[in-house]
Amino acid sequence: MITRDDVDQAAQRTAGLIRRTPVMEADPDPAGAQVWFKCEFMQHTGTFKARGALNRILASKERGELRADVGVVVASGGNAGLANAYAAAQLGVPATVFVPEAAPAVKVNKLKAIGATVVQGGAEYAAAYQAAVAHAGETGAVYCHAYDQPEIAAGAGTVGSELLEQVTGVDTVLVAVGGGGLMAGVAAAVEGFAKVVAVEPETAPTLHAALAAGKPVDVPVSGVAADSLGARRVGDIGFSVAVRGGVESVLVPDEQIVAARSALWNDYRIVVEHGAAAAYAALTSGAYVPGRGERVAVILCGANTDPASL
Repeated sequence: MITRDDVDQAAQRTAGLIRRTPVMEADPDPAGAQVWFKCEFMQHTGTFKARGALNRILASKERGELRADVGVVVASGGNAGLANAYAAAQLGVPATVFVPEAAPAVKVNKLKAIGATVVQGGAEYAAAYQAAVAHAGETGAVYCHAYDQPEIAAGAGTVGSELLEQVTGVDTVLVAVGGGGLMAGVAAAVEGFAKVVAVEPETAPTLHAALAAGKPVDVPVSGVAADSLGARRVGDIGFSVAVRGGVESVLVPDEQIVAARSALWNDYRIVVEHGAAAAYAALTSGAYVPGRGERVAVILCGANTDPASL
């Protein structure tokens, strides 16, 4: 469980190390709502995850847990791996990243370019995760989870606290959900100020299923956004904050995610990955219909994608 206090501490801890990403107002909404885009895809490494990674590693350093010889370890061939490798490099400690054997070469090469040691093994993410946890236990490296650690989620939540400073009177924040770290942080940051609507692909409904079951449960994962929203279950932190804050979950089909991503490019020349476009798809598809005059912020959380696919 995290609170606004945790997010505020993360903001203070990471000040000067993360980008204060801009907000831009969207074109007038047909329903009469006011819509803004929080352009978090402009963050270091192309996603919000650099915020949580820096907060986690800095907090570990403050507690005396971070060792200069072994640094940090993470299991992820995607955005979390890039973010933690970047954060470790900024703080001058090594990063070891475990990825499945089938991890795309382009992502492996990016990790190596940042300076991470990449260890490939196993057919699926689960094997990489187990290997990373074992490595942390054997070496004393600080383990950085992709989403389900308090400091990771609180760091991500600084997106929400920034947003409140940038746009006065936000009523609703739309945020995509995979494992739920970003949603948890944002919900904690805006609690008491704005409501949060979680947007999930129909093909990866982790929070939606958890709310229906009353607890986190495994779900099958597929679809166009699986590379970034492909967690098989929502994290305990994300679930607990969602329940406490009354977070609503809406589902969007793949074709609407693709359409929203295309619309962001065609209408605004914004390039984002499918996971980020999912949040905007809630509006363009009608999965979430704002009221007249409602002030809505859409968090565009990442841009690690191939522009040629637009």
